[in-house]
Parts: sequence; structure tokens; C-alpha cells
Amino acid sequence: MADGKGRWEQETYRPFVDRSPERDVPYESLSGIPIGPLYTPDDLADWRYEDKLGYPGEFPYTRGPYPSMYRGKLWTMRMFAGFGRPEDTNERFKYLLAQGQTGLSTAFDMPALMGYDADHPRARGEVGKEGVSVSTLADFETLFRDIPLDQVTTSMTINCTASVALAMYLALADQQRVSWDRVGGTMQNDMLKEFIAQKEWISPPESAVRVVVDTIEFCSQHVPKFNPVSISGYHIREAGSTAVQELAFTLADGFG
Repeated sequence: MADGKGRWEQETYRPFVDRSPERDVPYESLSGIPIGPLYTPDDLADWRYEDKLGYPGEFPYTRGPYPSMYRGKLWTMRMFAGFGRPEDTNERFKYLLAQGQTGLSTAFDMPALMGYDADHPRARGEVGKEGVSVSTLADFETLFRDIPLDQVTTSMTINCTASVALAMYLALADQQRVSWDRVGGTMQNDMLKEFIAQKEWISPPESAVRVVVDTIEFCSQHVPKFNPVSISGYHIREAGSTAVQELAFTLADGFG
């Protein structure tokens, strides 16, 4: 293969670009890595398929966590939704499920994200904007009215008050007589990312991360189907990082 690539470069590629030069632009990835005109298997001479890619359902899970992947079950379809009162978002949830959505993704307003009740003076002008307003367990009851928590998984994009949202969600499961081991879903709950990029926190890093770890421990013991944290890189890129920095900081966040 190496001989073939060398022959191609000398006999085909070079004569052609001598007659018709390439565009005078940098050929590189979004991360600034130079891109050559051609790649062949020789560029991965030391690359072992089973070590680097592997098989579906097996380490390193590059091809997916399940052996059958989409052939057995499609990924969960869930639109990010949340606005106004709990009644408004409940109606929206039901509409989305009726249209074929297979899960829920909840957007909360800024007071809920920062731990303020809707009637707090600092919540003025922010209630029900950019997400649904929830302050009490009664609000959660309204938000998920007629939605069986053992049949639908729920994603909650919430961080510094994630443990409170989880507590209310599990209290709601108790009301529905759904055992916690049947409750599925995901919370963002990525506080390091908040300090790095999004800047929504209510306590210092040490105590904030402690609550995250406590939540992970609690879910591992009592709510095994619920993902207690979702490490996020999107916010880091939006805060001004390069693609390489986004990946690096996200991995450091998750493993740190």
C-alpha cells in the first residue's frame, strides 16, 4: 500500500496539481490539525481494530453500549421543553408524547435553576421564561400529571439544584406507587462545568461537587436506572474554547 501511495503521488497527484494548482487555503480540521491530500490504511499501521474500536456492547464501547444498537431499540427521542406554568409544560409534554416522542427533556426557568421560589423578589421578571417554573412538590405533581414515571424516562437540565429536583421526582414516584428501581432518567448535575463555563452556582466548588458525588452514590444504591450526572462539553465551547479545549476540559471535568 505504501508503494502504491508513493506511486500515486509521483505519477498522478503531483503532475496534476502542477497543471492545476490546489486552492490557496489552509487544509486543516476545525482544531487546526493539517489534513493531507490522501489517507490509506498505512496511516494506521499500528492501529488495532479490537483495541481502538472494538465491537458493539464491549469495551471500549466506541461502537455503542449495546450489542444490537439501533436494530434492537432506537435511541430515546426527546425534545427540550419547558415554559410558563407547570400546567403549560404538562400540556406540552403530553402533546410531544402523542406525536411519538419516547422520552421527556425538561427545561427549567432561572429561579428554579438557582434555587429561588417563584414569589422571591429576585425571581421577578424571570418566572416561566426560558423554562418551566417549579417551586414545590405540588408543581412537580402538576408538571408530570398523568405521565407514568415507570414508562417514560425524563431528562432534567438542572445543576446546582439537581438534588432537590431528584427528591421531588422520587416523591412523585412514591405517589404513583412506582418503586425507585423502575425510575429512569438523567440529570445534568455537572457542577464543575458550571464553574468553568455556564456560571450558575449557589455554593463553592468543594461543597457543590460534594453534593454531586452524594447524588451519584445515592442513585447507585437506590435509583439504579437513573443517570445522576451528565458531563457536558457544549457549554465550554460556547464560552469560547477551541474544539480541542472543549474535549480536554470536558474529559478533565468528568474524570477529575
